[in-house]
Amino acid sequence: MAIPARRGRYSFHEEVETAFCHYFDVQLGQVQRPDSFRKNTSMSVFSMTGYATAQSSAPRAAAPSEVAIESHARLGIEIRSVNSRFLDLSFRLPDELRQAEPALREILTTQLKRGKVELRVWLESSSASSLRAPTAQTLQRLGSFEDTIKSWLPHAAGLSVADVLRIAVNEDQKPHDYGVELLKLAKKAVKELLAAREREGARLSTMLTERTAQLRALAAQAGPLVPQLVEQQKNRFMERWKEAMALADSAALPEAAQDRALTEATAFAIRIDVAEEITRLASHLDEIDRLLTKGGEVGKRLDFLIQELHREANTMGSKSAALELTRISVDMKVLIEQIREQVQNIE
Repeated sequence: MAIPARRGRYSFHEEVETAFCHYFDVQLGQVQRPDSFRKNTSMSVFSMTGYATAQSSAPRAAAPSEVAIESHARLGIEIRSVNSRFLDLSFRLPDELRQAEPALREILTTQLKRGKVELRVWLESSSASSLRAPTAQTLQRLGSFEDTIKSWLPHAAGLSVADVLRIAVNEDQKPHDYGVELLKLAKKAVKELLAAREREGARLSTMLTERTAQLRALAAQAGPLVPQLVEQQKNRFMERWKEAMALADSAALPEAAQDRALTEATAFAIRIDVAEEITRLASHLDEIDRLLTKGGEVGKRLDFLIQELHREANTMGSKSAALELTRISVDMKVLIEQIREQVQNIE
């Protein structure tokens, strides 16, 4: 179906906006998230700012043959997220957990689409893990090693109790596979992160709705000013025309003066008419409210609409022929800038 040609100064921008929004409708409609973390939240607006942390349950009990109460470290994970144009992931993992990075990256990429995300994992050693009673075989072997070393190095320092306990712990400690536990914690932390981003997104959505309402109120104030300015300009021109005729002592026909005043007033009205800008601004505000209600990944589309709002406010300012219109244009720009700053945080 052919698109009818549009007249007006900004028809090209309107067609670009239509094509741009249609493109994102198609793209967003194809996005599917395999996990169920975002179930029943398709109508939510998500912020890119969030924080979440999760830790493992109580450490595993030691074997009956061991005197220790606990036998391995506590596992923890922390995720921080701030705004970014794209998805930027960074990982801070202990050396023994480096092999889990690909699996962690897959979990994050399937649930997050934008934002600078930092994931940190730590292993917190338990104080009880160092209270192991060394076996007799271990003590005998350490004594033999110490005698051999002193036979070659007579001035070498002897083993302390702390040295013996540390060696005994390292000798008895068996490698523990944290892979399964780490992935469970990662999924739990990502779920909490999404909840935090959803709560922040709800606050941003409320704030944006308030700002759009204020913009509508300003646009409503600007509309009636244009006819008043045109009438003032017409009266002003008539007064100047009468003064000129009086100075020239001419008997010009009143009809001629009236026609000239109407012509000048019409040209002035065309120059200062902001009805088109107000109409487009209202259309952009309607689209912003629709996107906030729809939810999902609307950040980039909102950013595009904010640029269009700024364009309309600038045009209104350039056409202003009165201080009141200038004030309205400035107030609009302030509100639009506030909206733009917050839209940068929406996914």
